[in-house]
Amino acid sequence: MSAPLEIEQRRLGRTEVFVPRVALGCGNFGGVGSAPAFFGQGLDQNEAFALMDAAWELGIRHFDTADAYGGGRSESMIGLWIRARGVVPTITTKTFNAMAEGVDHGLGPERIVRQLDSSRERLGLASVDLYLAHDYDPYVPLDSTMGAFEDLMGTGLIRAYGVSNFDAAQLDSALVAGEPSAIQNSLSLLERGDERSVVPLAAENDVAYLAYGPLAGGWLTGKYRPGRPFPDGSRMTQRPEPYEHLINDRTFDALDQLQRITDARGTSMAGTALAWLLADERVTQIVLGPGRPEHLTPLSEALQSPLSTDECTEVSRAFR
Repeated sequence: MSAPLEIEQRRLGRTEVFVPRVALGCGNFGGVGSAPAFFGQGLDQNEAFALMDAAWELGIRHFDTADAYGGGRSESMIGLWIRARGVVPTITTKTFNAMAEGVDHGLGPERIVRQLDSSRERLGLASVDLYLAHDYDPYVPLDSTMGAFEDLMGTGLIRAYGVSNFDAAQLDSALVAGEPSAIQNSLSLLERGDERSVVPLAAENDVAYLAYGPLAGGWLTGKYRPGRPFPDGSRMTQRPEPYEHLINDRTFDALDQLQRITDARGTSMAGTALAWLLADERVTQIVLGPGRPEHLTPLSEALQSPLSTDECTEVSRAFR
């Protein structure tokens, strides 16, 4: 058995909570993200256990989930694994439900409390380390949502709270309404919209930026090639909608440049893409959601072969 990776811990905003720079994304446990059409699919319990075992052995001590992943199956599988293995990772979970306008709506205070109780029961934990609003809710005032999170912190049921999938204006409003300590958004070489807006805003306000989708649904692994069918079981054959905009010559040209850079470095495309994110000091954590244990290998490359400043610049230019 090889020694676990040394994964740096970072403070979560102004809180006393520390999180590792890498988290295991568990969105494919019992489903494919939050899509109801895929509940019961994705990784089954044995596959999820194998992935959590491999991640723990590698040194990953933080798991990221949500009450909507697999319709609760993701949280349940994590809870079963915790009880079976006798170890407890730090946990991020999230809540939101896009419904019609109403009092007990997606991010209404009553629903937040109820959903946290359900998440804690599935996870088998008395408290959650980081609790996120999974999306912006236009029907509930942000001060009500932030107030509910503050109350939960006061009771000790959560240690910190934040938001996810908020744009810069929404994050700014959340900072007026409360004190979120983290924002989790999509960020990768192929999804760089937050670089000029959300990332600097978070840094200016001491809000931890957590990046999910660091490999853009597998696009940054090199598995998708022009004129070739998408591999069976890949994200583009399961839930392609978030990434269909990448099917164009510009993307494939950038991926070709990345391939040349990584060939020269002697690392994989995925390892280089992860190293590029980790080189950004404003990024507190990346959430890596592998489908199989062997998909964790690029993380070892990223941590053991970090990018120099010149290499980061070269990689960034390839994806402008």
